[in-house]
Amino acid sequence: MSCVLILACIALGICKYKASKQKKKEIHNGPMPGYLSSSNEVGGKHVDFPFVSFEDIATATDNFSDSKQIGSGGFGKVYKGILQGNTEVAIKRLSKGSGQGMEEFKNEIILIAKLQHKNLVRLLGCCIHGDERLLIYEYLPNKSLDAFLFDSTRQYVLDWPTRFQIIKGVARGLLYLHQDSRLTIIHRDLKPSNILLDSEMTPKISDFGMARIFGGNRQAKTTRVVGTYGYMSPEYVMGGAFSVKSDTYSFGVLLLEVVSGLKITSPQLAVNFVGLTTYAWRLWEDGKATELVHSSFAESCSLHEVLRCIHVGLLCVQDRPDDRPLMSLVTFMLENENALLPAPKQPAYFALQNFEAEKSREYSVNTVSITTLEGR
Repeated sequence: MSCVLILACIALGICKYKASKQKKKEIHNGPMPGYLSSSNEVGGKHVDFPFVSFEDIATATDNFSDSKQIGSGGFGKVYKGILQGNTEVAIKRLSKGSGQGMEEFKNEIILIAKLQHKNLVRLLGCCIHGDERLLIYEYLPNKSLDAFLFDSTRQYVLDWPTRFQIIKGVARGLLYLHQDSRLTIIHRDLKPSNILLDSEMTPKISDFGMARIFGGNRQAKTTRVVGTYGYMSPEYVMGGAFSVKSDTYSFGVLLLEVVSGLKITSPQLAVNFVGLTTYAWRLWEDGKATELVHSSFAESCSLHEVLRCIHVGLLCVQDRPDDRPLMSLVTFMLENENALLPAPKQPAYFALQNFEAEKSREYSVNTVSITTLEGR
């Protein structure tokens, strides 16, 4: 009898131990800490958000093991982990030198907490532990767009139908942010590394640390110009003015990159062309726009669709914000092949050769020159 009792106690102890281990890996629903709570940023409602303990995250990532790292950038590193038993997640660990402080961290949480759209990444939880700031996202197995777009061994995975699907998906995501969500949201840092891809190559816009919320007013001005050089619009770089048309400009650059497979400052560009927008414009003006198309799908693509995309991209990167279309019109032009498109005006171009396009930076306004192209 005593043996049976002892065995029962041992079995009970094992069950409790396993249950406690399982509990440690769960995302706990509950209100955000006071300094993250919001009562007016998103639709006037209080935001409750799941949080995860630092110990749980350390366990899920094998104490941030290199073998668990799946990405990195100016913000820090991204790790793959498993929470809630078998849920795969991506954990972004902001580095102390990333320049993204509590304001950007809070901003991203508040913005994504109530946003639901097929083309926006889902934020599942967060963690603050001393100087540590971590964000837990849905895990997307194909990582970011730039991992395919600019990799000579993987760019052939992106045939034209896939690229066109990505272009239209990003456009719909921006349209939701600008017009269909409860408040106008300007992303301010749209670029290929901030476009994540799921198992079906569906694009999802990520990284909302630099984003801004607006009510009725859709434009603002700042002396703290933050973003990625080459993707920022001329009026934002030069005067700190940003609006939904700033995102339109960034989208235009991204669209031209998807079509060409070239980076905004790609060394493969022809001599005397310091940026992709300039290169695309000159080819368009000379009637040689097809030369912009990446060789991997040039022979098999729908030429009509590709040329329409180049046309839309050039409309988006026009110098004056008023000349650029809203994302509602961009989406319409991309999805309706019979829609009439206005002639694009020549873009301004930046002297990009002294800047690193892949890093987010902070700039003082009125310190960068922009050159206006003379028409031929």
